[in-house]
Amino acid sequence: MPQKSIELHYWPTPNGHKISIMLEECGAPYEIKAVNIGKGDQFKPEFLAIAPNNRMPAIVDPDGPGGKPISVFESGAILQYLGRKLGKFYPSDERGRVEVEQWLYWQMANLGPNCGQANHFRNYAPEKVPYGIERYTNEVNRLYGVMDTRLKDRPYLAGEYSIADMASYPWVRPYKNQGQELADFPNLEKWFQRIHDRPAVAKAIKVGEDLRAANYSLANDKDAQKVLFGQRARR
Repeated sequence: MPQKSIELHYWPTPNGHKISIMLEECGAPYEIKAVNIGKGDQFKPEFLAIAPNNRMPAIVDPDGPGGKPISVFESGAILQYLGRKLGKFYPSDERGRVEVEQWLYWQMANLGPNCGQANHFRNYAPEKVPYGIERYTNEVNRLYGVMDTRLKDRPYLAGEYSIADMASYPWVRPYKNQGQELADFPNLEKWFQRIHDRPAVAKAIKVGEDLRAANYSLANDKDAQKVLFGQRARR
């Protein structure tokens, strides 16, 4: 029986790219359900039903455990779910799995949030805050250094290519927006190029490009910034 398509609720951002990379690498059938975060689609009731944190990505697998549909939100949890389901890029042995998980959680707790903050204070903050710019630019630099040291004697973060690399790569792609130069981190730069050259990764990054206008710039879209930044609880 053909595998049913997984619904990927998505917008072309680093967190969205994580999941499209995994699905392309696994050759799994999927369909894009656009979540235009600049227009507020993430607050629609039908999206909140599967992603209560009003953040994409999320997936709906019509053939979940027991043959029943299941929805999953949070990109790290999605990568782990897909790794278990599809049996790829997420080891089944405990030592291998722990090796991958610690770097996956490192990305979720460190690399992603700090890259996002560096990008925000450098490019989107309504007024320049030197302390914020320096604080997060320096922290991203430190984290790049952590990766560079880790990659000194291995090709990928957990040794073999895994969901940990898929989670981290999209956040390193906009390194210039974070005030970094890959040339300062030779091992990281080689890792970056190694992943960049994977055909599935190239295909995954192009997924959903047509959703965003060719010349679109969030820095110039004040309405989208109001939707994305400074959100408070909605009741």
